[in-house]
Amino acid sequence: MTRFEPRKNYDLTRDETGYVTRQEATLNDYKRIGFKSGLEVHQQLKTKSKLFCRCPAGIYHKDDEYNAEVIRHMRPTLSEMGVYDGTALMEFRTRKEITYRINNRTACTYEVDDTPPFPVDREALNIAISIALAAKMNIVGEVHITRKQYLDGSIPTGFQRTAIISVEGELQLKNKKIRLIQMSLEEDSCREISDIGHKRVYKTDRLGMPLIETVTYPDCLTPEELAETAEYIRFLNRSTGKVRTGIGAARQDVNVSCEGGTRAEIKGVAHIKWIPELSHNEAFRQYALLNIRKKLRGVVPDPELWSLKTREITETEKTLHFAPVREALDKGYRVFAVNLPRCRGILSHFTQPERIFADEISDRLKVIACIEKPNMIHSEEIGEGNFNNLFPEVAIWLSASEKDAQIILWGPSEDIPTAIETVGERMRMAFEGVPNETRKSFPDGRTMFERVLPGRDRMYPDTDSEPIPVTTEMIEELGREVPKDISFRFTQMKEWGIPEDARHYLLKKNLVAVIERIADDFGFDPGEVGTLIGHRFRNLEGRRLTATGFSYETLYDLYAFIKERNLLPGIARVMLPEAVTSVNPDFNSLLSGTGYRKSSMKEILSQVEGLKKEFSEICFNGNITGRAATDWIMGRIMTLALGNISLSEVKKEVSELVESLN
Repeated sequence: MTRFEPRKNYDLTRDETGYVTRQEATLNDYKRIGFKSGLEVHQQLKTKSKLFCRCPAGIYHKDDEYNAEVIRHMRPTLSEMGVYDGTALMEFRTRKEITYRINNRTACTYEVDDTPPFPVDREALNIAISIALAAKMNIVGEVHITRKQYLDGSIPTGFQRTAIISVEGELQLKNKKIRLIQMSLEEDSCREISDIGHKRVYKTDRLGMPLIETVTYPDCLTPEELAETAEYIRFLNRSTGKVRTGIGAARQDVNVSCEGGTRAEIKGVAHIKWIPELSHNEAFRQYALLNIRKKLRGVVPDPELWSLKTREITETEKTLHFAPVREALDKGYRVFAVNLPRCRGILSHFTQPERIFADEISDRLKVIACIEKPNMIHSEEIGEGNFNNLFPEVAIWLSASEKDAQIILWGPSEDIPTAIETVGERMRMAFEGVPNETRKSFPDGRTMFERVLPGRDRMYPDTDSEPIPVTTEMIEELGREVPKDISFRFTQMKEWGIPEDARHYLLKKNLVAVIERIADDFGFDPGEVGTLIGHRFRNLEGRRLTATGFSYETLYDLYAFIKERNLLPGIARVMLPEAVTSVNPDFNSLLSGTGYRKSSMKEILSQVEGLKKEFSEICFNGNITGRAATDWIMGRIMTLALGNISLSEVKKEVSELVESLN
């Protein structure tokens, strides 16, 4: 916490909003506020090339690994209907200087719009259609490439090439169906390195990589349904085996609203586990903004007549030079006091955990006026610093009434007009309720303003790309490799007897099909195989004991070797830890290393009496017997049994023999 930002009483009006934590929330709470949500899931495809050029896909660089820099300033263009998109206009106001760091291995002249696009990558198109078929969506008869404006600088051309692949479908969750609007194939954007003031820096290694965007209807009525839907789409995409995995390979945009509010888009949620908290807090943030609207309309009968008043604080106003003002002036900034008529109590109104309405204004000053935080203080600050006891002087100076609120903001001279305009805009939006906007997500479940929510005016046809017909023959050929439904896989694993705590992992890693092939090809019990992979292999992978480049096909090869040697699948348990340490393991050597030798039940049981005596001596002349003795003996003879005889059969025989020896 800087000395510009005293501690605030963040929960000042929390009770008035009806806010409850997600842990406290019930279904009735979400019904009360009218929670509604949907998803836009972006998933990179596993192709060799980028979507509209032939640069390699999937190669990433460090921030300082680049061969050239390109600097650009973005300008909005008219849509096909002769209208400017609101988001493009907002980004233009920021006056950002965009720097792109380019590495010759992963970028070409297409990336900077100096070369027309190549024909769309056919491998990417086929994968997109395959996934759409797996989702049982309606495939379009002809693929049309369009341009979608992006003036935040994330794409050097100022637009993203995108195409609708399919429309209308549904996902079967555990207890309900979620409808799909469409699936699109599009090129990925740059990766942001930094964004400070008017300068934003990107690197282009990810730029142009093919990805699909799956869009749902707002059918999710709780945060948990939303997370379940995201998981389902992730499992569906991965079940094809043709998508990338790892950090950044999949990202979710979460659309949230409450009754009376409007759609807010939480952009680029990196982890599905963040979704419940983010969507919960966003819905209640909107509910709080509606409460603010009600309060404002109660004291301002005609919002059209409302206007703010400003005065500049200069070196001559010594009485107003408390710490933040003095430091801002010392930096050469201009400082302005702003009066907000009839807004007392609004700035300190709770919006989300540890956030109040004043933060809504401060966030926009950072994003639109490009004034880094701290960029303002206000008359409802509470806590250390106690600036509020100095604001009465500011109120007198502004000829304000006791029902008004005041802000003091500062920044470079060229940014002040935009800053004052931004404050006025956000306050006028408060009279309307919930603004349409895109919000940035944070791991703690909170969000902040990122940009105005884009509209349809940013879309227009791409005249550089020809339409692509989708023939019946294409669909039939791609349809032969469509994976099984995720809902079927859940039922299948339950019937196999795979423990519930292993099912999520197996779907996430697309291992259910591998287990099914092992069972079908070699006759091994899929429940036994799935449990071993879902527990023991997951543990090995989680401890990072697998070799770099390890393929899950090695698991299939391991069981193929076991079948070829006419062994029982239980031997995989002791072979697995060493098998995963190599990309191409030598299974014969691994088997020898386990101490395996061919043994019969008779040979195994012949050792039980001696082991029983040894156990009795350890346990004070036989005071402990029965189950404890059986378990101890099984631990000693397990290596003889593995691969030869079922452990459950051996344990049954050992138990009976131990009892007969008592």
